[in-house]
Order: sequence, then structure tokens, then C-alpha cells
Amino acid sequence: MRVPLRLTISTRSVYRCGYMKILVIGGGGREHALVWKLRQSPRIEKVWCAPGNGGISAEAECFPINQADTAAMADLAAKLGADLTVIGPELPLVSGVADEFARREMASFGPSKAAAELEGSKIYAKEFLQRHKIPTARAYGFYNSFDSANAALKNVQWPMVIKADGLCGGKGVLVAQNYDEAKQFLERSMEKREFGEGGARVLLEHAIRGEELSLIVMTDSERVAAMAPARDHKRVFDNDEGPNTGGMGAYSSDELLPAELGARIEKQIVRPAIRGMASEGRPYLGFLYFGLMLTAEGPSVLEFNCRMGDPEAQAIIYRMDFDLAEALANCAAGKLDVDAIHWKREPSVCVVMASEGYPTSPKVGQHISGIQDAEAIPGVKVFHAGTRREGSDYYTSSGRALGVTCGGASLSAAVKTCYEAVDKIEFSGAHYRTDIAGRALKKSLATL
Repeated sequence: MRVPLRLTISTRSVYRCGYMKILVIGGGGREHALVWKLRQSPRIEKVWCAPGNGGISAEAECFPINQADTAAMADLAAKLGADLTVIGPELPLVSGVADEFARREMASFGPSKAAAELEGSKIYAKEFLQRHKIPTARAYGFYNSFDSANAALKNVQWPMVIKADGLCGGKGVLVAQNYDEAKQFLERSMEKREFGEGGARVLLEHAIRGEELSLIVMTDSERVAAMAPARDHKRVFDNDEGPNTGGMGAYSSDELLPAELGARIEKQIVRPAIRGMASEGRPYLGFLYFGLMLTAEGPSVLEFNCRMGDPEAQAIIYRMDFDLAEALANCAAGKLDVDAIHWKREPSVCVVMASEGYPTSPKVGQHISGIQDAEAIPGVKVFHAGTRREGSDYYTSSGRALGVTCGGASLSAAVKTCYEAVDKIEFSGAHYRTDIAGRALKKSLATL
């Protein structure tokens, strides 16, 4: 999709003589998928990752880094002689790492601090959507204190949604079914500060119903290329039960986004958002994630992310049929070639294997076996999210450990193969959802 805007963007090439050295910032499954895909490019000379993880370290040299230290990240890129730095997670972007690179006239892929506020502040994002008349749920209000937010609960319809304003590691949103649930969440967020300073302010909004869709675009702030559509599974247990997580799995299929719906989203949501950011002096460059709800009245924006979602990235990157290194370099230089973006027709699936106790109190340090057996299955790639490596052995290091990913001739074939691979992998306390893409498969069977 193209979004014509009048902007002045540097067209400086970020690679020399056709070859690139790229530094990827981040250490999760999304970054493993980026490293994996970048290394397939014939233009790549070297890929590094900071801080990386166990799985990434087997494919790229990794360096320890504080992802909140913008100067340290730029220093590392300069020391390595990176032609381009790709920033994966939200924290460095919201902290302003792209601004630090721009100040030093170093190439990076990711939005400025001002543009990343679309994710850094749920309140800013809601007000932005309202200003530009982009479809979104009705807001009850924004609140700076527990008392004012608690009082406002008397005038809402149930269920309703509470969103912590800042970054909370995927734990700052609750769909509350009743007053007691909502009050308890407000206490945790605003009084106990369980989510840090990101929970000091909250947004209360009306809950809308429908099916969720993740649509991510790549943009140089003028041209826009839509990535393959995906659907995430946030709840920790089957049938969308249990607490929200960072994501327990995702799938990508063209059937998620029929042409007519895609055109409507482009016209009513994507174009106004990109133009709106430019008009507010915050031109957006990088990946922009639109978390959408497909309601009976049409698509509506639930949230923005200033980067690719995780685990959606794993499913989406698996389907890429283009040179990602070249695309990112051109985009960073303000020359995104939309016509060069192509996709494999086959759908893909990613199943997250999590540590015991995730998402509340994951137990880590467990030995992982069977990864090699899983990847011996044709079409399977195991992306590491929270692992560390000791020699040839891997151990869990955080809640979401692995993202087992594969494609297939059909969605059912991809799901079947993916779970066959999951069954090969073992670590103490491992748990995962058994119904990733299950609703879509049931719907397909119902139409036969």
C-alpha cells in the first residue's frame, strides 16, 4: 500500500559496494527471526545481535548491552562498523535510541522517540486516534490517581478495559468483567506499582467485541508496505483462558485479510495514521503494528506497537519471500521499494513453549532437549526467546523460552507439523497452548 506524503528524507545509502553489516538490538524470539532472515540475504557480510540469547548466539556473534542505554547501543554500532542497526524491542525505541543514531549520522531502522510514543503512551495513542478520527473504542477517561479512576468505575459498562499508560511488559491491560476485578487491577497498577511507573496513569475504555487481527506495516514515513497479516493468542491457556501474556502463539494466513477488508483498513486506519504522525511533526519510520478488532461495525484500533509484535514476527518473517536486509536498508534511507515486498502463499504457525509458572513467576534454568530433532522435521525452525547456551546445551532463561515455527501447504498442515515439532522438545515444567489457530481451523471445517 502507498501513502503519498510530502516529506524530506535522506536518501543516503546504508551499505557499501552492495554488502552490509547489520547489528540487531534485542534478545527475544522476534530478534532471532530477524537474524535468521537477514543472514539469508546475499547482501549480508555480517550480522551481530545485542544482547541476543542462546539460540541467536549459535547464528550470530552476541554482545551484552543495556537496552535502555541509547549511547551504549550507538557506541557498539560505531565500534563494530555496522552499516545499519535494526532495533527490535520497544524499550530502546521509546527511550530514543533512533534519535541518538540520527544525532551521530548513523543509520538505524526504527521510529524516533516522539513517534514511538504511539506505544510508549496509551493515552497519547488514544488521543491521537481521536484527533485523526481513526476508528477506536470509546474512552471513558484518563486518570492520574487511584481514587479518580476507582470513582469512574461507577459509570462504565461491563465488561470494560483498563490500560496502563506506559510500557508494562505486556501485563498492563485488563478486560475487567466486574467492579471487583477492575478495582483490584487499579490497586496493583496505581498504588502497588506492580508494573512500574508505566502503571501510574491509566486509560479506561469501552470493551468492543470481535476478532483480533495484527497488521504490521513497514514505512519510510512516505511509502508503506503491509506485512502478511497475523493473529496472536494472548491468554496463557487454551480457549483464551487465564491471564494475558506476551503472546503464546500466532499464525499468519492470507485468509485473515480479504482484499476488501485490507483496502478498508488502508483507507480508514493506515493512511490516516501515517499522515497524522507526519502532520504532528512525528514522521514515522520503521515497523508500525496496528492491533485491530474486527467488529460488526468495521475494523477498530485497539493499540499501536512501535515494532513488530512477538510472536507474530516469527510467523510473519517465516513467510517473507524478499530480501529483508535490502528492504530494511532502503526503508532506513527513505527509499522503501514497495513493489519488492512479496510473500509465500503458504500459511505459517508459531507455538510458544513457556517455562513453568509463566506469566506470573516463571522458573528458569531448566535444561532443554530435542531442539535438533524438532528442526530435523522439514520446514520447522525453532526461534529462541528466553534461552542461554552452554556449549551445545540450552537452558531456559525467561518465561517464554521457544517459538516453534513452520509453514505448510494449508493452515491445518502447518499446525499439524508445528505440534509434531513441539512434541520433540522437552524441558521441566514446559507448557504451551494446544489450540493455536484452532478457531480458524474450526471455522474452515464448518464451511466444508
